[in-house]
Amino acid sequence: MRPFRKSASIAVTGALAALTLLVTTVPASAATLKGDWAPFTRCPVDDPAMLAADGVSTVDLCIASHSPSGTIKLGSITATTGASDLQLGLLSSASGFRLVSPSGGGIVSDPVKVPGGLLGLMCPSKLLLVAQLCQQATDNSLNNVFATVEPAGAPSDFNLAAGLGTGQPILTLPVKIHLQNPLLAATCTIGSDSNPILLKPANLTSPTASFTRFDGDGTDDPANGALLRIGLTGAAQGDNSFAVPGATGCGLLGLANTAINLKSGLPSPAGKNSLVLNDASTFLAGFNIPSDFAPNSGQQLSSLWHSAQQS
Repeated sequence: MRPFRKSASIAVTGALAALTLLVTTVPASAATLKGDWAPFTRCPVDDPAMLAADGVSTVDLCIASHSPSGTIKLGSITATTGASDLQLGLLSSASGFRLVSPSGGGIVSDPVKVPGGLLGLMCPSKLLLVAQLCQQATDNSLNNVFATVEPAGAPSDFNLAAGLGTGQPILTLPVKIHLQNPLLAATCTIGSDSNPILLKPANLTSPTASFTRFDGDGTDDPANGALLRIGLTGAAQGDNSFAVPGATGCGLLGLANTAINLKSGLPSPAGKNSLVLNDASTFLAGFNIPSDFAPNSGQQLSSLWHSAQQS
């Protein structure tokens, strides 16, 4: 891989390791891959934009990032995050970088259990309907609240230099937090598509880099492997600069919004919230010399990815 491509790849992997908090459910389309392909179970290699990469003007790569744990503070709510995983396609060209999400979204993770559940989130309340919900929530099955962080817009403001260093925002990521409980409406979120939480993660510590060449089926091949996998491990990322909007769409006609906001200290201004992700491991894979696979490197990368699938 040429020097520009290699430095760009390292920067992107460092940047995207910071995004692994985002959560949904694991899509059924995830594949099981062999060898060095193993982390890239949901790379969108069949997306038309990825298939169109020629290896010269546009280079296509796969990104996978995983964090086993972390913490997030929103207003007066503090919770421990579970394992989380981000996978994306990356298109690199002279005009910059373009991220491609797999079908069903690029982000998966364990849901976060909100401490105190519904009782801690909005009870007691002087609002009659909310007070009735609080009475029902004395049953543990109705008290539990799980929070999932979901995309609320397209990432922007990618900063290559910040991905190589520490302490500078790498990109801006709009998200919303879905609160799940039988007594709350399915639309209950903190933040929204129109008023998202804008995370601007930065590297808090520098990762350890590794480089592995491998064959199309995932087998290590240090001398002749057509593919290169770059790994960045042991990093911590975070952000304490973001503001958090209030709750929206919670309870019948949104009547629980005010109770959640009052009890949880929302909206919460910038500087009062934080995100930390522990021990992130990020991998990027693509052709070692993309131009060798011109003019249809995207199609060939897709073919090799599928060849590594385990039946």
